[in-house]
Amino acid sequence: MSNLTFGIIKPDAVRKGVHGSIIQRILDDGFQIRGMKLIHQSRKQAEGFYAVHRERPFFGELTKFMSSAPCIVMVLEKENAVPEWRNLMGATNPAEAEEGTLRKEFASSIGENAVHGSDSVENAAIEISYFFSKLELV
Repeated sequence: MSNLTFGIIKPDAVRKGVHGSIIQRILDDGFQIRGMKLIHQSRKQAEGFYAVHRERPFFGELTKFMSSAPCIVMVLEKENAVPEWRNLMGATNPAEAEEGTLRKEFASSIGENAVHGSDSVENAAIEISYFFSKLELV
């Protein structure tokens, strides 16, 4: 499982129509896409996914945003997938993200930062299973 990670192209990026460019960048960076689907989460689904942040002050804003429009959920494969995906995404705050990262290029704010990625191998497994069954992974 250490070669798999989970990613989301968030509603802001889908709304702006840059999701195709993000997918191309993912492929160009050497990732294989093992599962991908366009979904529109309900508020309840977003709250379930982000339950770990329930006590944080940004929880309500985050779940409202993530349920505001369609997003693309993905299972990505590459050696050292979790750190490699996090490197490609860039810093959470796009103003602090390095040139060449997805957030530097496509994000507009810390709240609407274009992409999500698992922060550990363990969380990747949990996040993948939240949206995908084993039958959906190729």
